[in-house]
Amino acid sequence: MQKIILASQSPRRKQLLEWAEVPFDIVVKETDESYPENVSLDEIAVHIARNKALAIKSTVDASMPILAADTIVVLESLIIGKPKDREDAVNILLSLSGKQHQVITGVVILHKEKEMAFAETTQVFFHELSRAQIEFYVDNYKPYDKAGAYAIQEWIGVVGIKNIHGDFYNVMGLPVSRVVQALQSL
Repeated sequence: MQKIILASQSPRRKQLLEWAEVPFDIVVKETDESYPENVSLDEIAVHIARNKALAIKSTVDASMPILAADTIVVLESLIIGKPKDREDAVNILLSLSGKQHQVITGVVILHKEKEMAFAETTQVFFHELSRAQIEFYVDNYKPYDKAGAYAIQEWIGVVGIKNIHGDFYNVMGLPVSRVVQALQSL
């Protein structure tokens, strides 16, 4: 497969591309993560991913595809971002406890003058979690860089998630199988 540019600092996206044996270089630039009002949740994730890709487009080799992604967590139509601190992380996880939420990853691939864009949604169902369980997770795993204040591949995913409907790797931050299919179609 052709080498790509990954427009993300996410260690999970890096790991997933490594597992898929996709060769890549990482190039990132700080970008605005705001989005227009009155757009769908899928469009929000894709809009932010597109901004990440466009921010680096002029700084990289034009022959290399650029892959950017953004993941949002949605509970009852409310977007849940990354926690500000310990208390916020605990409160976010308390709000997710015993409920279903969506993890939506917007993906944008730019290659020459072409753009491929899509969003992948996974439904996640949490067991009821006690405050003690949540505090244990937050104190031991420090999920401050994660939308929704958790990582499915860590302790809380192993003991706290009842089931999922959709792509497991999407919850980690990248629907890698779909991304590989898209890259192969370029």
